Amino acid sequence: MSFLFRTLFLSLLLFCFSTPLVDKNSLAKQDIFDERKALYLKTAAVTGVPWTILAACDQYERNIHRLKSTTNTNDELIGIKMDEHLWVGLLNPNPKDTNPKSIGFFQGQGKDGNGDGIIDIHSPEDVLYSYASILSHEGPGLDNEKIALWKMYHRGKTVEMITEYAKLYRHFNTTQLETHAFPVPVHMNYDYQSTWGARRGWGGLRIHEGTDIFADYGTPVLATSYGVIEMMGWNKYGGWRIGTRDPQNNYHYFGHLRGYANNVHEGSVIKPGQVIGYVGSSGYGPEGTQGKFPPHLHYGMYRDNGRTEFSFDPYPYLRTWETKSLQQHKK
Repeated sequence: MSFLFRTLFLSLLLFCFSTPLVDKNSLAKQDIFDERKALYLKTAAVTGVPWTILAACDQYERNIHRLKSTTNTNDELIGIKMDEHLWVGLLNPNPKDTNPKSIGFFQGQGKDGNGDGIIDIHSPEDVLYSYASILSHEGPGLDNEKIALWKMYHRGKTVEMITEYAKLYRHFNTTQLETHAFPVPVHMNYDYQSTWGARRGWGGLRIHEGTDIFADYGTPVLATSYGVIEMMGWNKYGGWRIGTRDPQNNYHYFGHLRGYANNVHEGSVIKPGQVIGYVGSSGYGPEGTQGKFPPHLHYGMYRDNGRTEFSFDPYPYLRTWETKSLQQHKK
């Protein structure tokens, strides 16, 4: 083996071992996001319903089904599920009907979205086209879209969440908004431990619905996710607080703030790591009450299941986000 050949061979080996392997899971995940958006855009073009509204409805449905099912619905192209009886028509004697003529005769909701002459409740194209056709009955425009969503879900909070998701997708022009950040800068002084579920006595016996992150006065408070600010202002328990909603139906609560960042308000679109406020010790009294406890951020997480909202322990998520934030800070 010549010296030149050995040199080339060793260089090739070094290149192969030094180049990171392609993450097949990441590629597959990107593929499904691209496929979904392509389907949203196609359906929007033929129904007049904005792709962002379709994407938001699909994400909302996926979130709800994920809570009800043990299977991983994230891998499914479409999260929307149609009622089988309404799909073929309530008086249709054939619950498995796929014929457009008979389904139309019995006024079923199912429609042929891909032009194959079959109405299949298991076809993502048929399902999304049928769903969008129902939404389009009220006509174009946000107000009409909200009316259509109300008629479909009969719940104001659901309409609010779907329109917030659509706002996010329109702002960032993507549905791939799953990145998170730790709620205070990891290079600053802070400390926390698991405190969710601990007893609280001020204002009545209750449990602690969050994790306390102790930090110095004025420490920046960072958005933990992509989202929309749903609520700002005073709360006698949480003082000056902010509540944000992410596309996964999670509500993020930031309490006991000293103040807010200048560029945020109710309805603001935010992204992970964005400064939204500052650590303080507000709360436990009428508006303006300060200093009844050491400065800290109360961080809570709540999830909506389509009927109500419930608290869950944010500590494991904080540990994961902290680790990733520390890794990024070291780069």
